[in-house]
Amino acid sequence: MFDPTIFENLKVALENQLYDLDNIDGLIRIIGRDDRLEMSVMSREFAIRFELAGRPEVCAEIRLEASLADLSAEILEIEEARPGCRLKIGFGMNVTEAETECGEIERILKTIWPDIPLVQTLTRVYGDADRGYENKAELRFQRKIDEEQMGDLPELIQYVLRSLAELCERSS
Repeated sequence: MFDPTIFENLKVALENQLYDLDNIDGLIRIIGRDDRLEMSVMSREFAIRFELAGRPEVCAEIRLEASLADLSAEILEIEEARPGCRLKIGFGMNVTEAETECGEIERILKTIWPDIPLVQTLTRVYGDADRGYENKAELRFQRKIDEEQMGDLPELIQYVLRSLAELCERSS
């Protein structure tokens, strides 16, 4: 019988909770989903993007990644290995005054996620300075997660929703 991997179990748990917030509760709107097997390195990646209902100015992305080493250690039941998944949470939004707004975004996210490293990446199309920059603010969790953190997913999602709400208020 097929025994799902840590990656599969976490992916399904995240999907179920987020689709319930979209389809049943109407709190969010899912705007994108990726589920990839990277053949060149035999890794797995899952990402789901969403925004607060009626608030498209900021979107969130929750990303799970599992390497070949993690997947094979789990499937082959290598005792000394500690398989798991990498977790990244990103927020995408436009900024026009990068120095001021990025500082405010950092303050908001560091208040909610004080111990998680934050990286903000700004991009824009050359010649289109009037539109400002696309800011991707990404929280990169340092340790891998596994099924022991399954019970933490509802709280994690609540933190993402709070982050979305505060980032949307910043841009209002």
